[in-house]
Amino acid sequence: MPRPWQAILAFSLLLWPQPPPPEALTEFRFLRLEYKDLGGTRRGFGRGWWRQDWPEAEMHFKMGIERLTRIHTGDGHHLPLTDDRIFDFPWIYATQVGYWDLSDAETTRLRHYLERGGFLVTDDFYGPNEFEVFRQTMDKVLPNQLIEDLDNTDPIWHVLYDINERFFIAGLRHLGIGRGGFGMRSPVGPPQWQGIRDAKGRVVVAVNFNVDVGDAWEHADLAEYPEAMTGLAYRLGINYILYSMTH
Repeated sequence: MPRPWQAILAFSLLLWPQPPPPEALTEFRFLRLEYKDLGGTRRGFGRGWWRQDWPEAEMHFKMGIERLTRIHTGDGHHLPLTDDRIFDFPWIYATQVGYWDLSDAETTRLRHYLERGGFLVTDDFYGPNEFEVFRQTMDKVLPNQLIEDLDNTDPIWHVLYDINERFFIAGLRHLGIGRGGFGMRSPVGPPQWQGIRDAKGRVVVAVNFNVDVGDAWEHADLAEYPEAMTGLAYRLGINYILYSMTH
């Protein structure tokens, strides 16, 4: 028969928070795409464009996923397309894709990733020049697959949340509270919620153009950042995840 102190110890262990299971058992992990910057666009303070909003955006978004869904999610990662481990992730996030410079080997690898069921989210690029860089890259990745507007009936907007209103999601620089901000700045153009489909009609690339979803995740705890924009960014991201895991 156990002694009293042993019974107390056993009971206390039941109440003590247990360590999370090994990350290998997670259902979802946020993967950020590493890439080389396009010539002439290198940032002056040593960070490649792929690192915009890193790591705060995924750290905050992870907490939202855990709070709003039952998805068991692990810590975020970042990898280049040449790393074979990308095929362990169902979802890749690429920011500032108007400044990326993917090699032929990388575009081929991205095509294989998407053909094998992967999902790409692109974000935070603006205006015709940046869009053209993105378009030319995706023409190599998925030839003959158009970048199209996703209307309100598309299933991607009706997975967990019914998203019928998609308004501008601002970066801090647009609100005038970021680096060099001097009051509200107008975006280059209206927000565009677009996608690219595979040969079977499944959306495999979510295109967040003229918006900054990553900033809305990153600054979710900033009092000055508009709650409506953060709320929309979280709903969008979660719908993308669930769509990618179920279609």
